Amino acid sequence: MSSVKRKGEKMSDVARKFNMNRSTVGTIIKNKEKIVEHVKSAVPMQSTIISKKRGKVIEEMEKHLGVWFEDCIQKRKRLCLMMIQEKALSLFNELKAEYGEDVSFTASHGWFNRFKARNNLHNVKVSGEAASADVKAAEEFPGKLAEIICQGGYTPQQIFNVDETGLYWKKMPDRTYISKEEKTMPGFKAAKDRLTLLLGGNASGDLKLKPLLVYTSENPRALKNIAKASLPVVWKSNSKAWVTQAIFQEWFYNQFIPEVEKYCRSNSIPFNVLLVLDNAPGHPPYLDDFHPNVKVVYLPPNTTSIIQPMDQGVIATFKKYYLRRTFRQALKATDENDMTLSEFWKSYNIYNAIKNINTSWWEITTTCMNAVWKKLCPQVVHDFTGFENIQEEQEEVVDNLISMSEKLELELEEQDFTEFFDDHDKELSNDELRELEKQRKERQPWQILKNRTQMKNDMPRCQQLFMMH
Repeated sequence: MSSVKRKGEKMSDVARKFNMNRSTVGTIIKNKEKIVEHVKSAVPMQSTIISKKRGKVIEEMEKHLGVWFEDCIQKRKRLCLMMIQEKALSLFNELKAEYGEDVSFTASHGWFNRFKARNNLHNVKVSGEAASADVKAAEEFPGKLAEIICQGGYTPQQIFNVDETGLYWKKMPDRTYISKEEKTMPGFKAAKDRLTLLLGGNASGDLKLKPLLVYTSENPRALKNIAKASLPVVWKSNSKAWVTQAIFQEWFYNQFIPEVEKYCRSNSIPFNVLLVLDNAPGHPPYLDDFHPNVKVVYLPPNTTSIIQPMDQGVIATFKKYYLRRTFRQALKATDENDMTLSEFWKSYNIYNAIKNINTSWWEITTTCMNAVWKKLCPQVVHDFTGFENIQEEQEEVVDNLISMSEKLELELEEQDFTEFFDDHDKELSNDELRELEKQRKERQPWQILKNRTQMKNDMPRCQQLFMMH
């Protein structure tokens, strides 16, 4: 390995200084960006060292609460102080019973202010009571957007929208025997394994963007020996499987801009596009200045559920297609391959999910991609019966699922599937929070060094190495 000319230090000199193997130093430097990104996502940048030692229960409760808090923000759920206090107390009481620690906790205003400071949540708005969607803003914004479209001369092919959604890629409706089996089998938590997708396209519906997929593990076993660049999705990872600003910015610059520019060139359209985004925490607020040919407009707060195109039927239809495709594979496996449903489900891995995500995404029709702009930009919609077609298609998919569930001896009803799809957008339960925290600890990027015994739990030395290189 060649020496690194930074501050005149050679790799071998650095290794001797810290009493480490030269290869270990190389591994750290090679993975610098991944480790720094993990630290940024796991530790608030402005957080301070807490000298006061608190009880294990409260520390664990705040870790779980932080995940829940961030998840609510990711899902654009408005938080009120009472909701946060109730969740904190609920987590505290469960953990207290588990650890048997004799400690009291009241979730007071003072505690909450300290919790915000410890987790760098100064800029997060918490209202006195829960807020609903802003109907007035949703009614006014389409007119403002129409002016922007007119001034920019944008055609439906040049107007885009993307949105994130969580997907429990290996989950069955709760009433299936597989779901019940998972609850009773220690360590079998595949149903809680989730990922985040960024889905979107243009208003004309003829360009569906390559999905961005964010997963908790960078190199899951199912993707061993498979090049990430060959996947039908843009593969990214972080410990919580969320779209961070760093991930979104990288996607915007390295995927969205090249993909849209290529589309415009192949269709003889000027590369001058408009991207409509909501105010999700993973969307950097400065994107409008990023590229001269890409104008970014943000929806007003609390209007996503009312007017954001991808939320008006595209994402819901995609999830139904995904489950239908998975059920079809299960049915084929039990009919032709002499497998039980449980055996098929246990063999179903993230690579299978990626392929099903890709196929399900391409099942979304041009009509669907165009019709969902009806509320935000009615002037770009070709056929106003498209909304009715989306509803009819979703009902047909559910009918297919009910029929296949009978053949799989699951005996599921329409209500079971309705509840199943609603679960994807619900806030995380206490059990799910604890499982996510467990996964986060197990899948930290530091695992790349787990066989480097000299580096075990040695953060200060890593930090000094980063400063040198």
